[in-house]
Amino acid sequence: MAEKKSPLTVEGRKNLEAEREVLTERLNREIPEKIRAAREQGDLSENAEYDSAMDEQRDIVARLEAIKEVLDNADIVVEEEVDTDRVSVGCKVRVFEVGFNEEMELRIVGSVEADSLNNKISNESPVGMALLGLAVGETAEVETPMGLSKYKVLEIGRVS
Repeated sequence: MAEKKSPLTVEGRKNLEAEREVLTERLNREIPEKIRAAREQGDLSENAEYDSAMDEQRDIVARLEAIKEVLDNADIVVEEEVDTDRVSVGCKVRVFEVGFNEEMELRIVGSVEADSLNNKISNESPVGMALLGLAVGETAEVETPMGLSKYKVLEIGRVS
């Protein structure tokens, strides 16, 4: 069964590729040195440094596999080609949150890139799904744990 393609911005792809390079370098140079140094200490059955190095190696391998899966199943969104008539993955959108009476700028990204602390929201999140397809002037209603929230689209743009 084919994996579902997930949206990934060009920036997100570059970030994952850079992380892959750093992790591969660590896996090929740093980790073998840590394992070698730990083995030189003797008995491996009670060697915390050896166990730590092996755990780190497993974690890096697992992360590299996850990155490969994401990149293999990515549908790359080129921000410069994003249609700004309607909210879509890869655009930035300025909205007015009615309940809190505040404006905010959000980037709509795929779930892999979501980072609410940096205002990058997933297209699969309740707010992201509600905003998708809206034009300037339209309002989305989103049910949240605190009640109904309303977001009015003020501006749609490309990430510069």
